[in-house]
Amino acid sequence: MTFVPNSTGRLRRVLLCPPTHFRFEPINEITNRVLANGEEPDLETFAREHADFVEAYRSAGVEVELMDPVPDLPYMVYARDFGACIAEGALIGSFKEPVRQGEELHYERRVRELGVPVIGKVTRGAFEGGDFWFLDDATIVHGVVARTTWEGLRNASQILEPLGYTVTGVQLASKNLHLDMAFNIVAPGLAVCATEQMPDFFLRMLRKRRFELIEVPSEGVFKHYCNIQCLGDDRVLTFAGNAKVNEKLKALGLEVIAPEITQILKGGGGPHCMTFPLLRDD
Repeated sequence: MTFVPNSTGRLRRVLLCPPTHFRFEPINEITNRVLANGEEPDLETFAREHADFVEAYRSAGVEVELMDPVPDLPYMVYARDFGACIAEGALIGSFKEPVRQGEELHYERRVRELGVPVIGKVTRGAFEGGDFWFLDDATIVHGVVARTTWEGLRNASQILEPLGYTVTGVQLASKNLHLDMAFNIVAPGLAVCATEQMPDFFLRMLRKRRFELIEVPSEGVFKHYCNIQCLGDDRVLTFAGNAKVNEKLKALGLEVIAPEITQILKGGGGPHCMTFPLLRDD
């Protein structure tokens, strides 16, 4: 069986986690700003927004599987980060931040329960799924930002390359957190990108592959302008507050699904961060 062979095929099945035990931790630029303002998480609003997010997926015809949140792991709502799913199955990552360490054990158990084989585990350095992208079915680019280390990426490459994948690291300033905060493929040949944050070689890669880029300013990284989810079939799951990007997507002929999400964004992750893909069309 083929699980997730690309970034843009029709998304069929995802794994999400309710934010039941969420709390703010000073582990990213966005949450640091929130904490500096003295804010506390509004868990009632967190729960309502996540329920609306789940319903948006289901209304779009995507099967949603849910994790059981664990009390001492407050950031499990950002389900993307424990690893990556490829055509052959799941690659289990390794968390850098102590507050997230241990999530991967629970997620690994769950993906196995759901019938997704584990093709390997990163055991050296740090490797998080928010940095993972397919440029095509054989080419992977992976951020080395705040949460993935070069050692972790090398370890992952040793697992992925024998399967026929080429893996390229893309280093950004650590304030950007993950690659998916500054770059996101939303349809074949189309990406939202904070180009000022990208290394020149990566922009050349995209130009050679004839990507059209919806450019966002650097400050848009911290407003989650790029952190949206391709559903396939020219549909994108974004959020209502992402108005300028949403209008550009619509102008290019994409259908935009935009539930209200505000509180969850304060934890440092948006729709893409909250979504672990389990099944996409080839």
